[in-house]
Amino acid sequence: MILEMKVPSPGESIKEVEIATWLVKDGDYVEKDQAIAEVDSDKATLELPAEASGIITLKAEEGDAVAVGSVVCLIDTEGAKPSSSAPVAEAKPVVVVEVPKKEEVKTAPAAPVSYASSTPSPAARKILDEKNIQPSDIIGTGKDGRITKDDAVNATPSMGTPTGGSRGSERTKLSMLRRKVAERLVAAKNETAMLTTFNEVNMTPINLLRNEYKEAFKAKHGGLGLGYMSFFTKAVTRALKMYPDVNSMMDGDYKIAFDFYDISIAVSGPKGLMVPVVRNAENLTFRGVEADIKRLAIKARDGQITVDDMTGGTFTITNGGVFGSMLSTPIINPPQSGILGMHNIIERPIAVNGKVEIHPMMYVALSYDHRIIDGRESVGFLVAVKEALENPVELLCDNNPKKAFEL
Repeated sequence: MILEMKVPSPGESIKEVEIATWLVKDGDYVEKDQAIAEVDSDKATLELPAEASGIITLKAEEGDAVAVGSVVCLIDTEGAKPSSSAPVAEAKPVVVVEVPKKEEVKTAPAAPVSYASSTPSPAARKILDEKNIQPSDIIGTGKDGRITKDDAVNATPSMGTPTGGSRGSERTKLSMLRRKVAERLVAAKNETAMLTTFNEVNMTPINLLRNEYKEAFKAKHGGLGLGYMSFFTKAVTRALKMYPDVNSMMDGDYKIAFDFYDISIAVSGPKGLMVPVVRNAENLTFRGVEADIKRLAIKARDGQITVDDMTGGTFTITNGGVFGSMLSTPIINPPQSGILGMHNIIERPIAVNGKVEIHPMMYVALSYDHRIIDGRESVGFLVAVKEALENPVELLCDNNPKKAFEL
């Protein structure tokens, strides 16, 4: 029996996917539920499992865009499972080895038509060697293009002259996910009135609090770390309650305001930056925030993130500090109206009560859509985040850290 495998729908609004990688080869024997391909949608990368066991015949190439519901492969369910010594797996690598050889054959004839065919005279050759200039970089003025001594004397290496190092290049097609991210980022720049406001946070209070409770927190909650992100998430939800316009978004001539706080957290995955959502962050404890972020980060790292994980979100937090960024202007994650950028922590001298002290400081940035958020709200929001982070015991822990950390 020949089974036609069709592309399942990854989500309501997705009509097309792209074959990112075939995990099997044409003619392979596959087991039921074995992952046979990775497919990219404009929101996530998903694995395609085999619907039955048998011999597979591929009907689409890597990089092909295929409509949801179309046939991408056939499975002969009556095909016999080959023995471990079957030569099927060895067939395709031979083709891969031959490809660069074919490319070399195509590029080899290019040499005779270059200026390298111009032969320098012995005197010119000596001068060019002293100047470390290749004859191929000189146009000879002698008979039949021969490079003369005068040509060599007058030759000057240019800034753009190749020096013999590698000058290769590679052209690869962006994944559908990456193309969609690029499209959304360009749209955010072109279709919003985006501005960025900055502030700085003294991280000493949070550091003291973490140093005091992080070991107990870890022991109590099964190895879960007490990181900076939970403090920032709690500070953001508090500030969003104070400045609801930052938790709103544009819809044509209307403003949509939300009474919940779904915080998108930018995390790095093998396919690039992912932005999964922590739902109803306002109702989560420190442990709840840390657990949810860890769960989503692991899914992103393992390529298991789903469309549902990244759908929605009313505000975004991104942490460029983990990569060493000191300051940046993050781009809004549409259709949201605001994004908070965290940066690296550096000890700097600051004035405290009229005296100079060294403290761990972080620059924070809020990019916002000025069409819906005014300067007063944007600056007030960022100040509220700063106040909460610099006074976490009172404003984030209700003066009871042990209770807040569930110890």
